[in-house]
Amino acid sequence: MNKNKYRGSNFDDFLKEEGILEEVEIRAAKRAIVVQLERLMKSQSLTKKAMAQRMRTSRASLDRLLDRSNTSVTLRTLGKAAEVVGRKLRIELLPV
Repeated sequence: MNKNKYRGSNFDDFLKEEGILEEVEIRAAKRAIVVQLERLMKSQSLTKKAMAQRMRTSRASLDRLLDRSNTSVTLRTLGKAAEVVGRKLRIELLPV
């Protein structure tokens, strides 16, 4: 009988055992932020060029921010982007 050692466990347990839970969570958070920004930009008819100008940054910098797989983004950049689309950035530390 071939038993699956992950049967009955949850996906977080699997990711933790693989040593990638933290990275997966960070990437998911970045994707969620990008989705929100893109939706807000679209609803406000805000082009990338206009968004970058309002953030006082380059288009390349905005492209990095909107790259769902690039998790290297500063809080300052996130804050500027949130402000341009009429939002406030909130970050919190949650218990594990």
